[in-house]
Amino acid sequence: VASSAGKENRLTYLMYLSAVRFSERSVHLTNAYFVPDEDMMNALVDAAKRDVDVKIVLSGATDSALVFVAARSFYTRLLEAGVKLYERRDAILHAKTGVIDGLWSTVGSTNMDFWSFLRDNEVNAVIIGPEFARKMEALFKTDLDASEPVRLDEWKNRPWTERFMEWFVRYFAYWL
Repeated sequence: VASSAGKENRLTYLMYLSAVRFSERSVHLTNAYFVPDEDMMNALVDAAKRDVDVKIVLSGATDSALVFVAARSFYTRLLEAGVKLYERRDAILHAKTGVIDGLWSTVGSTNMDFWSFLRDNEVNAVIIGPEFARKMEALFKTDLDASEPVRLDEWKNRPWTERFMEWFVRYFAYWL
């Protein structure tokens, strides 16, 4: 599945959005840059509220402070909905993978952010089948085991300076 810059050709976005919206059991994503739009946020939150096991491994260290802080601005809403978030802190994460319902898998260049979905040329392989999905789940588990869970109670007690920076960066990130 390939897409190019512009609203007319957002195939990778529609691929991810549809897969999450129609998930029934699990959504397991690993993504380096996470700045979703409102539709993607709603899809993830709705999936968790439907008792879909939504787990997302994100970067705990980054080469883009702006994106890192912007990503964290979404954590509270996701955690409150039941999405399980993890940060991989031992490396700069560049994986862009997903496994949904143990059947649908993707790997490619698409980040879960509006820059990838609207401004970049991207390509992802989508593989349907349980055998490949099992292999992707094993890789996901490796990332999960090397990650720290983000816990809602601890997250809500982070310093106000972090909260302010998240709000500030999130607001202005969409203008870049």
